[in-house]
Amino acid sequence: MIVNHLKELYDYRNLIWQLAWSEFKLRYKNSILGYFWSLLEPLLMLLVLYMVFSNLMRIQVEYYQLFLFIGIILWGFMSKATTIGMFSIVGKPGMVKKIYFPREIFVISSCITALLMSVFESLVFIMFMIYFRVPISINLAYAPLILLFLFIISLGLALALCALNVFYRDVQFIWQVFLQIGFYITPILYTIDIFPKNLQRFALLSPIARIITSARDTIIYSSPAKTEDLLFMFLSSIVFLLVGYIIFSKLEPRFAEEI
Repeated sequence: MIVNHLKELYDYRNLIWQLAWSEFKLRYKNSILGYFWSLLEPLLMLLVLYMVFSNLMRIQVEYYQLFLFIGIILWGFMSKATTIGMFSIVGKPGMVKKIYFPREIFVISSCITALLMSVFESLVFIMFMIYFRVPISINLAYAPLILLFLFIISLGLALALCALNVFYRDVQFIWQVFLQIGFYITPILYTIDIFPKNLQRFALLSPIARIITSARDTIIYSSPAKTEDLLFMFLSSIVFLLVGYIIFSKLEPRFAEEI
């Protein structure tokens, strides 16, 4: 059954891409800055946070600009994917009610839209790496796998949030609070070493925290990804996707009547 469903989703791959690209272009329609806003927003955030944490709080981390920037990009992708995905059903009532195709398509396309938005930020990050002459090693090959885990986890969250938001509109407000809190308790502005030894393992129970830490180690600091981290991220991504899919599947039959 799962194999057949995956095949059905694959058959709609062109539609998924068209929805994702249309959503991406729509987000910058009638905007003065246009696509440039994809770069300006994280860069302004980087500037403010860098000035505060590198000067006022005296954080001493090698390549701190890049350390901070990659955290902003990765957290920003997860935030955008889940937020856009959360509205992917309630924002398209006409298509949901009148046209049949797997409703998961809306959520998948939303996550791809978020990925497209993050591509611009990633290009700037690469330019920063070149500017600061960060050495590149073979361990960079771990990065695509780590980023794939982030995409799958974000998709799982988006599926669950999207389905729940159809029935309980308070979900959108609660999730924004979680994102705000999560940004500061996840090691984005600081290293995991800021926690006492006995709390570091607890902090790394968050797959997003482990993904950001592992991405920094492999991309910026040329360290190999730890096997235990890769296994944890893999299992977490499977769990998040399965739970999100189960919630979505159970609520999906009643979407049309609720929206």
